Amino acid sequence: MSTLLLDRSTWDLALDSGGNLALATAPYAVVQDVSCAVRVFAGECWYNTSTGLPYRQNILGISQSASVFRAQAEAVAQAVPGVASARCIITALGVDRRLSGAILVTTTDGITQSAGF
Repeated sequence: MSTLLLDRSTWDLALDSGGNLALATAPYAVVQDVSCAVRVFAGECWYNTSTGLPYRQNILGISQSASVFRAQAEAVAQAVPGVASARCIITALGVDRRLSGAILVTTTDGITQSAGF
Protein backbone atom coordinates (compact mmCIF):
# COMPACT_ATOMS: atom_id res chain seq x y z
CA MET A 1 0.00 0.00 0.00
CA SER A 2 1.35 3.45 -0.90
CA THR A 3 0.12 7.03 -0.90
CA LEU A 4 1.53 10.43 -1.78
CA LEU A 5 4.03 11.48 0.87
CA LEU A 6 3.15 14.68 2.72
CA ASP A 7 5.76 16.92 4.30
CA ARG A 8 5.36 16.55 8.09
CA SER A 9 5.75 20.26 8.84
CA THR A 10 3.68 21.82 6.03
CA TRP A 11 1.34 18.91 5.21
CA ASP A 12 1.99 19.61 1.54
CA LEU A 13 3.19 17.28 -1.22
CA ALA A 14 6.84 16.26 -1.03
CA LEU A 15 9.32 15.54 -3.80
CA ASP A 16 11.85 12.72 -3.95
CA SER A 17 15.51 13.17 -4.85
CA GLY A 18 14.64 13.01 -8.57
CA GLY A 19 12.10 15.83 -8.34
CA ASN A 20 9.12 13.49 -8.66
CA LEU A 21 6.19 13.28 -6.27
CA ALA A 22 7.35 11.20 -3.31
CA LEU A 23 5.43 8.16 -2.16
CA ALA A 24 4.94 6.84 1.35
CA THR A 25 4.73 3.08 1.81
CA ALA A 26 3.34 0.91 4.59
CA PRO A 27 3.37 1.12 7.53
CA TYR A 28 3.91 4.93 7.45
CA ALA A 29 1.38 5.31 4.60
CA VAL A 30 -1.38 3.88 6.80
CA VAL A 31 -0.54 6.24 9.67
CA GLN A 32 -0.44 9.23 7.32
CA ASP A 33 -3.82 8.21 5.88
CA VAL A 34 -5.25 8.01 9.42
CA SER A 35 -3.89 11.47 10.18
CA CYS A 36 -5.50 12.81 7.00
CA ALA A 37 -8.82 11.10 7.77
CA VAL A 38 -9.01 12.66 11.23
CA ARG A 39 -8.26 16.14 9.81
CA VAL A 40 -11.08 15.98 7.27
CA PHE A 41 -14.31 17.81 8.04
CA ALA A 42 -17.38 15.64 7.31
CA GLY A 43 -18.69 16.32 3.82
CA GLU A 44 -15.54 18.00 2.50
CA CYS A 45 -14.02 15.12 0.53
CA TRP A 46 -15.27 15.56 -3.02
CA TYR A 47 -14.81 11.90 -3.87
CA ASN A 48 -16.52 10.60 -0.69
CA THR A 49 -18.62 13.07 1.31
CA SER A 50 -19.43 10.46 3.97
CA THR A 51 -15.88 10.50 5.40
CA GLY A 52 -14.42 12.78 8.05
CA LEU A 53 -15.31 14.03 11.50
CA PRO A 54 -18.40 16.19 12.10
CA TYR A 55 -16.32 19.18 13.23
CA ARG A 56 -18.88 21.83 12.22
CA GLN A 57 -21.91 19.88 13.38
CA ASN A 58 -20.77 18.28 16.65
CA ILE A 59 -17.27 19.35 17.68
CA LEU A 60 -16.25 22.98 17.09
CA GLY A 61 -18.08 25.40 19.37
CA ILE A 62 -20.03 22.57 20.99
CA SER A 63 -19.52 21.52 24.57
CA GLN A 64 -19.00 17.78 24.52
CA SER A 65 -17.01 15.26 26.46
CA ALA A 66 -13.56 14.11 25.45
CA SER A 67 -14.86 10.55 25.27
CA VAL A 68 -17.25 11.49 22.46
CA PHE A 69 -14.45 13.03 20.39
CA ARG A 70 -12.23 10.04 21.19
CA ALA A 71 -14.88 7.60 19.95
CA GLN A 72 -15.48 9.61 16.76
CA ALA A 73 -11.76 9.84 15.97
CA GLU A 74 -11.27 6.12 16.58
CA ALA A 75 -14.20 5.24 14.29
CA VAL A 76 -12.79 7.39 11.46
CA ALA A 77 -9.31 5.93 11.95
CA GLN A 78 -10.57 2.34 11.93
CA ALA A 79 -12.30 2.96 8.60
CA VAL A 80 -8.92 3.56 6.91
CA PRO A 81 -7.74 0.57 4.84
CA GLY A 82 -4.92 -1.30 6.54
CA VAL A 83 -5.96 -0.38 10.09
CA ALA A 84 -6.68 -3.26 12.45
CA SER A 85 -7.32 -1.07 15.50
CA ALA A 86 -7.02 2.53 16.62
CA ARG A 87 -6.95 4.15 20.05
CA CYS A 88 -7.23 7.91 20.54
CA ILE A 89 -5.29 9.37 23.46
CA ILE A 90 -6.00 12.97 24.43
CA THR A 91 -3.01 14.51 26.18
CA ALA A 92 -4.16 18.08 26.68
CA LEU A 93 -6.95 20.57 26.21
CA GLY A 94 -5.34 23.96 26.71
CA VAL A 95 -6.91 27.18 27.93
CA ASP A 96 -6.84 28.27 24.28
CA ARG A 97 -9.17 25.30 23.59
CA ARG A 98 -6.43 23.57 21.56
CA LEU A 99 -6.75 19.81 21.72
CA SER A 100 -3.66 17.65 21.44
CA GLY A 101 -2.95 13.97 21.55
CA ALA A 102 -2.30 10.99 19.34
CA ILE A 103 -4.00 8.07 17.71
CA LEU A 104 -2.24 4.76 18.21
CA VAL A 105 -2.73 2.77 15.04
CA THR A 106 -2.15 -0.95 14.73
CA THR A 107 -1.97 -2.03 11.11
CA THR A 108 -3.24 -5.32 9.76
CA ASP A 109 0.44 -6.37 9.70
CA GLY A 110 0.57 -5.96 13.49
CA ILE A 111 2.75 -2.84 13.52
CA THR A 112 1.75 -0.09 15.98
CA GLN A 113 2.60 3.55 15.31
CA SER A 114 1.16 6.87 16.39
CA ALA A 115 -0.30 9.82 14.51
CA GLY A 116 -0.21 13.02 16.55
CA PHE A 117 -2.70 15.84 16.50
